[in-house]
Amino acid sequence: MRNPTYPLALLFLALIASGCSKSKTCSPKSVAGEATQIQAFATSSGMNATQHSSGLFYEIVDPGSGATATLNSNIAITYTGTLLNGTIFDQQTTPNNTASNPPWPLGQLIEGWRLGIPLIKEGGHIKLIVPSAMAYGCTGYGIIPADAILYFDITLVDVQ
Repeated sequence: MRNPTYPLALLFLALIASGCSKSKTCSPKSVAGEATQIQAFATSSGMNATQHSSGLFYEIVDPGSGATATLNSNIAITYTGTLLNGTIFDQQTTPNNTASNPPWPLGQLIEGWRLGIPLIKEGGHIKLIVPSAMAYGCTGYGIIPADAILYFDITLVDVQ
């Protein structure tokens, strides 16, 4: 008599093997592939957006008049971050320039901010539409889903 668990064991091993052959990596969407969706959002939001050579879209509301941030700068900002559907995923209404909430190193932030924030000076205000590959890509982050294009309204309060 045959052992009835033998076919089940083979099936189980086959399922495990097929699961191991699948790639566990993701591929970010191309910046160019999201340009139409970004332009549509900018138009519907009333933004007079400019496209940076990187693919980042921005509108300088106020250029500011103080220091310009570099990748080696620490920055204090106020901002609101939303998904294109209007969902606010993060917001900071008071600047991060206290001992308990210190300024952030610009060089360690998402690529969209590393490119966009230096377009204004201290005291400036900018709106950024960040392609997903320049934000959190195909992995997402917290409540930000994978492949999410992000919109930020940022005021650069202090550059150190």
